[in-house]
Amino acid sequence: MRRPRAQALVLDFGGVISKTLFETHDLTERTLGLAPCTLKWLGPFAPDSDPLWTSMQRGEISERDYWLTRSREVGRLVGEDWRDMETFVKRARGADPDTVIRPEAARAITLAADAGFRLAILSNELDLFYGADFRSRLSILKRFDTIVDATHTGILKPDPRAYHSVLDELALEADNCVFVDDQRRNIAGAAACNMRTVLFDVRNPAASYGEALRHFGLQFD
Repeated sequence: MRRPRAQALVLDFGGVISKTLFETHDLTERTLGLAPCTLKWLGPFAPDSDPLWTSMQRGEISERDYWLTRSREVGRLVGEDWRDMETFVKRARGADPDTVIRPEAARAITLAADAGFRLAILSNELDLFYGADFRSRLSILKRFDTIVDATHTGILKPDPRAYHSVLDELALEADNCVFVDDQRRNIAGAAACNMRTVLFDVRNPAASYGEALRHFGLQFD
């Protein structure tokens, strides 16, 4: 028996909707007045360059710990003491947040919304990392039915309660929802809750969004 089409697309934010900070090192360096190629850690794009990233992937430190460490490192490079991720993001990415939204994300979100499907964000760090005013300046977020952010709930993926909270907001069953995230442990958590899942490859966003939209009978182009 053919599986029915999904009804809601549930996206992580950082890395899935927005470009990773690894991809925007050149923007960070220009904005902060650092020499080109100062920032050499590349996370999933070159794991051998980033032992701290591989430590996070092994579960030895949290994603929040990883980025707090990077924030402090970059702050020291400009002679400042940055104690939170929000400072890093605001200083590194300038005044226009739309510049760091993946064009593939904007296209996929528009396709799903225009076709009448539900949209949600399930994030561990949206307001924590980006600042409380960030989402109000992103026009693409107006297409979403709900945003569940652990900054406010205090419940981090892959805790099952995080996934159930977004399902409750959408008033849908798990199998009706496609969850997209770039972290394997978060994907495993969603799968354990019976959600459909797509592991997002930050190196190939178009392919990942194409896979996600096929659950809705949509073609990504």
